[in-house]
Amino acid sequence: MTGNTIESRLEQVRSTLPPDVTLVAISKYHHPDDILSAYHAGQRIFGESREQELALKHSTLPADISWHFIGHLQTNKVRLIAPFISCIQSVDSERLLSEINKRAAQNNRVIDILLEVHVAAETTKSGFAPSDLYKFLDSDLWKGMNAIRIRGIMGMATNTDDTATIHADFQTLRQIYDHLKDKYFNSYPHFDTLSMGMSHDYPIALQHGSNMVRVGTAIFGSPLPH
Repeated sequence: MTGNTIESRLEQVRSTLPPDVTLVAISKYHHPDDILSAYHAGQRIFGESREQELALKHSTLPADISWHFIGHLQTNKVRLIAPFISCIQSVDSERLLSEINKRAAQNNRVIDILLEVHVAAETTKSGFAPSDLYKFLDSDLWKGMNAIRIRGIMGMATNTDDTATIHADFQTLRQIYDHLKDKYFNSYPHFDTLSMGMSHDYPIALQHGSNMVRVGTAIFGSPLPH
């Protein structure tokens, strides 16, 4: 396995990760053959951000792939992925959480989710504002949703070359994760996932305790135009 191949790039990324960190290979906009290259090199967890593209890939690729949804999820599209999705990392509203719970129950499933928290400077990024997230969790409405399992939080740092800002954003996310675990989920052992860090900034995220990274470009290269 030499040269600039998907397999070699995947191995390079893996070599930088501690053993307790989960790698989600972000395959959105990439051809199924590229996913198969990573699959045959041992990767089993892939991330997608468009419901219809994901449903098509799921129907044609190996059944033991664990699919994570990482993009903005429309409530009316949850039904497309509810039968098979392993984890939805981008839950950013009570309404979406309720819909996932409903569709999971219809499929006799319990779907893992991550609460997306917005701390970055860009207003274009989605996610709960921390204050809104605390208000929602204080309501206890989520405790009656038996077809979802809240595994942790997901977040993104500001898209900048200023590493001090990136460090600060990841530190904030870590503090929010620790606060949630202590105040709301101390009796939920499955609340164990802090998903932060992408191709350009995951080494910094690891310094702040990330145990799940979402790496696409560093493995697959730049995606095809879409």
